[in-house]
Amino acid sequence: MIIDGQADFRSLLMHHLTTHWPDAIISAYDPVAAGYLPDEFSGAGNDIILLGNKLGERDGLDVLRKFVNRTGFPPVAYFADANERARAKEVGAECFFPRDNIKHGALIVRIGEVLADRRRVASTDSLFIGDETIGVHPLIRGFRMIRKLGSSRHSAVYLAEKSSVDLKVVLKVLQQVPDVTDSIGAFDRFLQEYEMIAEIEHPNIVRIHDLGVGDNHAHIAMEYLAGGDLKKKISHGIKEKDAVNYLRQIGSALAKIHEIGILHRDLKPGNIMLRSDGTIALIDFGLAKRMRLKMELTDSGEIFGTPYYMSPEQGHATSVDSRSDIYSLGVIFYEMLTGKKPYSADTAMGIIIRHAQAPIPLLPVRFSKYQALLNMMLAKEPENRLQTAAEIPEWL
Repeated sequence: MIIDGQADFRSLLMHHLTTHWPDAIISAYDPVAAGYLPDEFSGAGNDIILLGNKLGERDGLDVLRKFVNRTGFPPVAYFADANERARAKEVGAECFFPRDNIKHGALIVRIGEVLADRRRVASTDSLFIGDETIGVHPLIRGFRMIRKLGSSRHSAVYLAEKSSVDLKVVLKVLQQVPDVTDSIGAFDRFLQEYEMIAEIEHPNIVRIHDLGVGDNHAHIAMEYLAGGDLKKKISHGIKEKDAVNYLRQIGSALAKIHEIGILHRDLKPGNIMLRSDGTIALIDFGLAKRMRLKMELTDSGEIFGTPYYMSPEQGHATSVDSRSDIYSLGVIFYEMLTGKKPYSADTAMGIIIRHAQAPIPLLPVRFSKYQALLNMMLAKEPENRLQTAAEIPEWL
């Protein structure tokens, strides 16, 4: 980002940069014409700030000082009269260039060094491996990591705090590693998750606060759901009235996503969270797909989803639609009422086969009034099931 009040100077810097980095994305800001940047300006999304000293009524060194004192602010290259070099470095400029005598070679070499150092220091590797990253990370601006909730080789979930509004969030981070099998696909699915959830406003679907995308990573800041997941709730036992209430809420969330053409495809108790007030929120749309897309296998032949909650058609990798999610919800409803899964086996394939061939399980007598609804949700053939999640309240 180039910040200076003189258009010719901004154009000159842009020419220097694009001559060497033709694919660089450069934004230019005129603080005289557009007004001074707000105090909360964090430099987010920029690898480096090129700050000139022609800033209207504001003193360049004062602006520089404010920038470098902000946590996580990108490095600043300062352009001013040659006699300001020492003061600029003292204030905290990463590098200094005389405004009236810019040498192209020196400029490109020094900025290249700054960018290389920044990428090396700001590697996202620490987010996924080794000790927990606590506090502010250079690439995840605007958030303070509180604790790691879970991680794999190239993804991590943190409880974090959004600095600007003192708000706790769940921060999901995914690293893009081109030389890792399927990393590109995983990265794309991660971004699709955000794009789909961002379209939805519904009380039973998790709220998204922020998305950030970098050269080799992306992050999503989601609503923090303090009540834990439904899996834990089931393990402690759920009252009948609560199970029915949760079914209504999850069904309402499914009806909404199906209405705009989205399948969840990984509906399970671990992806259903509770707020402090007891309301349900559907999370983790990482396997969701637009309905117009066909069921897919990974390159290794792995089926997406969780066998305990898969519909027969999803387990056998045939075409799926919204009725597959309804089947998964039927499995969850049975488990909420009984504390047990309807089908189990020694292997994942054994479970998939039982979903397709075993009879629909009978509920205990005290829950028999829900058997007809369960039969309609767990029918083996999609055409024999409830056709929409919106029908669930009518059956209840």
